Amino acid sequence: MSSKQSKPSNSGKPAGPGWLQRLLAQMPQLLPSSCALCGAAGRETLCAPCHKRFYTRQHRRCIQCALPMPVTGKELRCGACLKDRPAFDATIVATDYFAPSDQLALALKFGADLRLAPLLARLIFDSSRRNPVPGSDVQLAMPVLLAPVPLGLARLQERGFNQALEIAKPLSRMLEIPLNGRLLERKKETQAQSALPVGARARNVRSAFALPFAAMDQVRGLHVGIVDDVMTTGATLNEVAIVLKRHGARRVTNLVFARTLPT
Repeated sequence: MSSKQSKPSNSGKPAGPGWLQRLLAQMPQLLPSSCALCGAAGRETLCAPCHKRFYTRQHRRCIQCALPMPVTGKELRCGACLKDRPAFDATIVATDYFAPSDQLALALKFGADLRLAPLLARLIFDSSRRNPVPGSDVQLAMPVLLAPVPLGLARLQERGFNQALEIAKPLSRMLEIPLNGRLLERKKETQAQSALPVGARARNVRSAFALPFAAMDQVRGLHVGIVDDVMTTGATLNEVAIVLKRHGARRVTNLVFARTLPT
């Protein structure tokens, strides 16, 4: 064993949660792999049949909030966005949040299966290359800077990683757009949005985000892309966009793996 391998941690404390998963995620070429959905053996995290079955169909979506819209009609925004326009300008999503895609998001966030982060990034990337309104010549402008939705310190220490940042890293490379993983900070710990009724979610994240002093001049006049794993009501992403616009961001586009459908 080398001296580097046997050297104890400087802190004297055990590694945080998820350290083994993070290590394994960095060495896929050394490990047997299987499809995350069907379990078929292979080198890819998602096999070709599952990709074709679940991720090649394209909805017509609202270009602002990404909810599915009727195939017919010329309006680019849904009725909700026309009535109460969000602070963000556009949303790109890879899929809807239902089986089996929900299991991928849950396995990454709560199962610390970090090998899924590049897969989710690839699916977002593929979606960014599609026309948001099938059959039209509409093209969404791409951001010039990416940032993840930040976690609060307590949740970050508990989980050991920020799933939005883990997705944003490979997505940044795929899109060839620079990433600032610390562009935003969460000023206060909030309850998990999924545990709250819809009406309470906007209040839960109100004033929860800020730009650190060193980043306050970094977004002025820029088109910023915000990366997250799941978009439910959009309250979190809307609050982030409010902060960015307040500091002069010209445009905000969300890049999200899965969009929850209204019930």
